[in-house]
Amino acid sequence: MRTLLLAALLFVAACAPRPAVMPAPVATAPGPSSVSQPEHRSINGMTAHELVQLYGRPKLQIVEGEGTKLQFAGANCVLDVYLYPPPSGGTPRATLIEARNGQGNDVSAQACAASIQNR
Repeated sequence: MRTLLLAALLFVAACAPRPAVMPAPVATAPGPSSVSQPEHRSINGMTAHELVQLYGRPKLQIVEGEGTKLQFAGANCVLDVYLYPPPSGGTPRATLIEARNGQGNDVSAQACAASIQNR
């Protein structure tokens, strides 16, 4: 009887749903085409007004909640700049920068920004 009960418990335990376990994020070193914060220190912290003065009118502007995305396009790349207000409040400032080429591959945000600025 014990063997039957033990087998039944093991069978039920094997069929019970298991909690989903998410793998821990793996830290990777940024490659040459990766977007990293130190690469665009000149853009980080800029306001929308300063960005427009530097790069011209954005191709796209999306406002969602407190965040704003400005998209600037050059001949060879697209630069997305995300602005959020500081935690203490105030004028939204650039906090995230992404750049990609026409095929959608990541490119250097610094080089993309320079090409848009020099057009």
